[in-house]
Amino acid sequence: MCDWMGKKTVSRVVLFSALISHGTAWAADATPTNTGDTAWLLISTALVMLMLPGLALFNGGMVQRKNVLNSIMHSFSVLGIIGMQWVIIGYSLAFGPGNALIGDFSQLFLSGTSVESTSGSVPTYAFIMFQGMFAIITPALISGAIAERMKFSTYVVFTLAWSILVYDPVAHWVWGGGWLSKLGALDFAGGIVVHLTSGVSALALVQLLGKRQGYPSEMFVPHNLTLTLLGVGLLWFGWFGFNAGSALAANASAALAFTTTMTAGAAAACAWMFMEWWLVKKPSALGLASGIVAGLASVTPAAGFVTPGWAIVIGLVGGVLCFYGVRLKYKLGYDDSLDVVGVHGLSGIWGPLATGLFAGVGSMGFVNGNATQAGVQLLAVVVVGIYSYVLTYGMGLLLDKTMGLRVDEEVEISGLDRELHGEAGYNI
Repeated sequence: MCDWMGKKTVSRVVLFSALISHGTAWAADATPTNTGDTAWLLISTALVMLMLPGLALFNGGMVQRKNVLNSIMHSFSVLGIIGMQWVIIGYSLAFGPGNALIGDFSQLFLSGTSVESTSGSVPTYAFIMFQGMFAIITPALISGAIAERMKFSTYVVFTLAWSILVYDPVAHWVWGGGWLSKLGALDFAGGIVVHLTSGVSALALVQLLGKRQGYPSEMFVPHNLTLTLLGVGLLWFGWFGFNAGSALAANASAALAFTTTMTAGAAAACAWMFMEWWLVKKPSALGLASGIVAGLASVTPAAGFVTPGWAIVIGLVGGVLCFYGVRLKYKLGYDDSLDVVGVHGLSGIWGPLATGLFAGVGSMGFVNGNATQAGVQLLAVVVVGIYSYVLTYGMGLLLDKTMGLRVDEEVEISGLDRELHGEAGYNI
């Protein structure tokens, strides 16, 4: 572990900077692996992968019955698309030495990595696959916003282009030795890289797509909340690998991240539930599920940097903020089908800012006397937010002019499952 900004830190941001400083040679580092760290990272990688079917069920339960398979396909198809893209070029762009803005092509097809290669105390292949799961789930999050009306063929092309042009560069900026990591931006497990990029990009895409037929005059109620609740349970379970695994070791940092993840998720669930109890007199299962995700996403960038007490604050504020955030679509007039902007977008803003305010483990934030950290976090949120929005809007506009973003009206009314996939979710 290196000395970064004069302080010891257990975050992977520091480990990434140390690894990148060795250039391409670090992939062949001869440091012996630690079996405990390796086992934990492999388990965490599998936990994050489990979040994909969790997300598929979470989203699939919230769409109309005629679109359930299309929604689930959005998550599962990304496993295939980015599962290959990451190995071919994505990892090299995100973690190759490159420059301050982007990695290079030195590790295409994982060139230079062998079974003997290590990254810190774990095999490099384990590190690559763990990072690959983050690259996979991020574009899958966007799919909830465009559910029930986007062409599947266009979605496939968009996912590939977005990963190369948005996710990989931002991952390099924050985790791969890029300019934000050099400034000292803190993002323990992906508040900036995952939730901010996906939430802001979702906003750009839904503005281009337009509203679903009949929205908002018609009620688009979830067809199967049981699936949604099962999905959020799998998401919460997988999130322990998402956050605690980001310590990249079986150590005290992982234990802290595990604790803050549980605490913030619980706090936001309660916050959302009581907001509904107070304002609409009936706490809903969907609201509880949304609150859980809001809390988990909010604490993600701070998981290894804050104490459990501050995690409660982050979760409570995140739950209330996202509760009101999902209602913004009615005031601003955009159709975010499954509230990706209101939940992931706002938590992707709040979480990194909260990290700058409350960090006190390894790195210090505003409340611990380091006002500079709050400024760095704000800069990261603004720049990454603008970059993600502009690039996504540009890609979406180009795809709309060439392939077309949206299905025909008849297809949308009939249902995307039968029209685009030739199947039905329920043959009853």
